[in-house]
Amino acid sequence: MGEHIDYYASLNSPWTHLGAARIEAYAAAAGATLKIWPVDFVGTIFPNSGGLPLPKRSPQRQAYRLQELARWRDALGIPITIQPAGFPSDEALTAGCVIAVRETIGGAPAIKLAHRVLKALWEEEQKPSDPAVLARLISEIGLDAPAILALGAEPRWAEMRMADSQAALALGVFGAPFYVIGSDMFWGQDRLDFVKRRLGLA
Repeated sequence: MGEHIDYYASLNSPWTHLGAARIEAYAAAAGATLKIWPVDFVGTIFPNSGGLPLPKRSPQRQAYRLQELARWRDALGIPITIQPAGFPSDEALTAGCVIAVRETIGGAPAIKLAHRVLKALWEEEQKPSDPAVLARLISEIGLDAPAILALGAEPRWAEMRMADSQAALALGVFGAPFYVIGSDMFWGQDRLDFVKRRLGLA
């Protein structure tokens, strides 16, 4: 039986977006299962792990982040906008929909929706928290947009997200993206070469 990867994602994170295609490809190549957890970094994980949301970081760190995003964009050939108009996008509804899809339809479509949300934000300068935009993204991946929007707005998914976030924090998750394979933990899309090795692909 293949490995299992727990994939902790922020639906606002350019780093999560930059690693999205690779984590999917590596999991598929290794025959590994992949489960996405769109947890609450800003409200739950950062305050309890020493992290800071972007606006509260020092000017030096904010400036360096922009340089790093440009470097990784060029290195990976992923056409992100460094400062997109739709950022930040409220994750409440988008995360609710991803969790609802994960729990009622399956892991693969949940990942597909999460990655479509990230692409819309970082490559297309859209705001996925806008229900009209989110409805279109849901339709584009072949799901029933009105049904998923209504389901994703149910309070049970927000409650599950908070429980998932606390569990992630207890596990040792502190940033996005975060990949966990067994007892091995990998923070950041720049650690994906190590994920690849851990899966026996390199």
